[in-house]
Amino acid sequence: MKFQQEEFATKSAFVAIVGRPNVGKSSLLNALIGEKVAIVSNKPQTTRTRITGVLTQEDMQLVFIDTPGLHKPRTKLSEYMVKQIDDSVADVDVAVLVVEPEGEIQKAEQQLMESFRQQRLPAILAINKIDTLSQKDKLMARILAYTKAFDFAAVVPVSALRGEGVDELLTELQGFVVPSPFFFDSDTLTDQPERLIVAEIVREKLLRNLYDEIPHGTAVTVERMRERNGQELIDIDVEIYCERDSHKGMIIGKGGEMLKKIASQAREDIEKFLACKVNLKCWVKVREDWRNRENVIRSFGFQ
Repeated sequence: MKFQQEEFATKSAFVAIVGRPNVGKSSLLNALIGEKVAIVSNKPQTTRTRITGVLTQEDMQLVFIDTPGLHKPRTKLSEYMVKQIDDSVADVDVAVLVVEPEGEIQKAEQQLMESFRQQRLPAILAINKIDTLSQKDKLMARILAYTKAFDFAAVVPVSALRGEGVDELLTELQGFVVPSPFFFDSDTLTDQPERLIVAEIVREKLLRNLYDEIPHGTAVTVERMRERNGQELIDIDVEIYCERDSHKGMIIGKGGEMLKKIASQAREDIEKFLACKVNLKCWVKVREDWRNRENVIRSFGFQ
């Protein structure tokens, strides 16, 4: 829907954050918003859905869409994840392509730039993790390679971890806002329901504490989330699904120690998010090959 400029005193823009797995898209989203709305892990394919973050400053609102990392789909779930990227790029005013500061341009990045070109979508190049560079001249070579491949509206070196370059990136994004109503209330940080964020926090701890394939074969659902009468305490029941009995044993750990560790770390972050005490209980269940079973994928909230 198009808006006439004289109709509104407010401005907004929709921004897709895209790139390969593990380049720091979710970390950048959190840095831009100033709050943790997306889970972060050093493992690829952490983000499975389009997570919306909202930043409102005076008369301007930026709506960010954090997407899964572009990868070759190997399961029904990963096909869903890749479709999320295509849908996101089709619906926004500008894209931010997040890349690492070293290496060659990857095929997935070439595909993203080609999609920008086909859709005539303006894009900003955000070169993340500049704090890891030992030789700064490599950064200039990286910038030259990407600007030859696509005519970016701007190039901004950033460190999402340290917050470097984030304000400069926001300044560039402000150039894409147009007169329109706010799409979210001014105090909104994300469109994700509390239950989903709680489930994602638990999944983040699984990703951080487990190894190899196990974390990617897990899903988390919140079965109950209820405030106790007259108490600032919320009871939360969570079910963790994995694909094999052997994985279940690893998640639980010897004497239940791994599950206790995951639950303790998750509870700490959930209490910060909800600003109250939490009684968190976690159960582990097996749902074989769930990532290739469309009915199960839908039941876990992937629509």
